[in-house]
Amino acid sequence: MDERTAGIDLASEEHRLLVVDGEGRRVEQRRIAHSEEGIVALVRRLRELKLARVAIERPNGLVVDRLLEAGIAVVPVHPNQLAAARDRYRSGGGKSDGFDAYVLAELARTDMHRFHVREPDSDETRALRALTRARDDLVGQRVALANQLRAQLDCSWPGAARIFAEVDSPIALCFLERYPSPEDARQLGEKRLAAFLARNGYSGRRSASQLLQRLREAPTGRTGELESEARRQIVLGLVAALKPIVEQIKLLTSQIRGAIDQHPDGPIFRSLFRDPKSVVTAAELAAEIGDRRERYDSRARLEARAGQSPVAIESGKKKVAGFRWACNKTLRDAVAVLADASRKHNPWANDIYQRARARGHDHPHAIRILGRAWLRIIWRLWHDHTTYNPNRHGNLQRLVADQG
Repeated sequence: MDERTAGIDLASEEHRLLVVDGEGRRVEQRRIAHSEEGIVALVRRLRELKLARVAIERPNGLVVDRLLEAGIAVVPVHPNQLAAARDRYRSGGGKSDGFDAYVLAELARTDMHRFHVREPDSDETRALRALTRARDDLVGQRVALANQLRAQLDCSWPGAARIFAEVDSPIALCFLERYPSPEDARQLGEKRLAAFLARNGYSGRRSASQLLQRLREAPTGRTGELESEARRQIVLGLVAALKPIVEQIKLLTSQIRGAIDQHPDGPIFRSLFRDPKSVVTAAELAAEIGDRRERYDSRARLEARAGQSPVAIESGKKKVAGFRWACNKTLRDAVAVLADASRKHNPWANDIYQRARARGHDHPHAIRILGRAWLRIIWRLWHDHTTYNPNRHGNLQRLVADQG
């Protein structure tokens, strides 16, 4: 039977489908509207063609989910791999959506030794991934808005940016909402500040007098009446934008904590952290690694996916190891957080980090070396469905014995 493969080039409004037979001849080519009717028609047509697999330049998304739900084998192709393959099928330098669909279909036909069929994660993992990525997006918005707020305060109200540790903390935002300019705080004394702190549940260690001293020791801005009022309104606007984001981040963190506790692999990733507050990083590791063990049939595959292993570059006598850019960046960041946190309390982790620094590596490189070592442990725990137990960590116990 003639084995057919297809490629789909995704777009926001219209997708391009191209189907080839076992000899690479074009069987069908069409445009698919990004609508419910269009996607239903796409799935129906692909079923009629009895395709072996469909290549697509994305590992997830609505179209991928619908294809997987219909039982159609999906082959994700990284954009870098697609870009590198284009020259195999053209003599000029042109590019079009239809051509990309053809290249994808051909890669699914001829290069399956380079790719893997997409295996969907469980509903629990996908829900956890949605929560952690949404929180990460909100944190990015919070950081951007907090930087803008800090810049405004540095121009006209520097003390308000320094009175509390973080300008985007709930207590700092409440303070700025009540005292958005120096004029609003003109009558602020120790008793009024103490009452304000009590009303808003301040849990810091500094007294009202210490905080007031911080406020008054800061430089005084010099702005005219109109500029001062303008900056006051800007501060109020930024505070109004930040408060719901901070609250939603708190809510999402609580939901993530519940989701990771209910996740089958939750105990594995929670066991890697000593601090219970590290729940978000543990959840990111579980969500980004996923729960399909066959996806990472070797440690090297997981290390590469997490961006912890270097890329070898060899040409003649030149042989160097380069930074791996093509990876899951969210997973890379989570591994870096684990590595950086562990070196501060785990003798084995600190030893790997310090030896890397002694060889001349900078901090980020040393963290990647330690992260790669952690991934070897994680890969074994993940495949064995067991939690991390320091007493069974041979290298850690040998190091502790030697130090004792």
